[in-house]
Amino acid sequence: MIVIMKRYFVLFLLLMTIAPDGFSQFQKVDSYHIPSFKMTLSDGKVFNSSQLTKNKPLVLIYFAPDCDHCIVLLDQVFKKIHQLDKTNVVLVTFKPVQDLQAFEKKYQTAKYPNIKVGTEGLSYYLRNFYRLDKTPFTVVYDKTGKLAYFYKDDTPVNEMLTRLKKLI
Repeated sequence: MIVIMKRYFVLFLLLMTIAPDGFSQFQKVDSYHIPSFKMTLSDGKVFNSSQLTKNKPLVLIYFAPDCDHCIVLLDQVFKKIHQLDKTNVVLVTFKPVQDLQAFEKKYQTAKYPNIKVGTEGLSYYLRNFYRLDKTPFTVVYDKTGKLAYFYKDDTPVNEMLTRLKKLI
């Protein structure tokens, strides 16, 4: 009986070791679609994934307004923001709505109708969905909502834009 329990325990440990990253390796990339999410915008309104403009690619960046790596990424993105005009851009964080107001002012996000900035708050739905343990995280979906590519560490903006052009 103890031998059987040890085998199950070893199997359990093995599964726990591969589970956080392993599941995505065993599924086809094209089986992933935009998750149904919602976030609160800085004006208090709720925005959800069903409100995204149809037949447009999506760039979703999960960030923290006070994260140095996120600031570097978003500075680079906003220098080339007009290359994203034909794309839905969602910038989502877990930080409180109050933290978004200074961010939106800095990047003047209100003048870009294709950009939505919001917080998922403490629901951590997207954070858990993508199994995130740090920010920033960038994911790109094609016009049909299928996963095209993701960047779990640094996002090379020029590479992302080149990939995105092929999806438009």
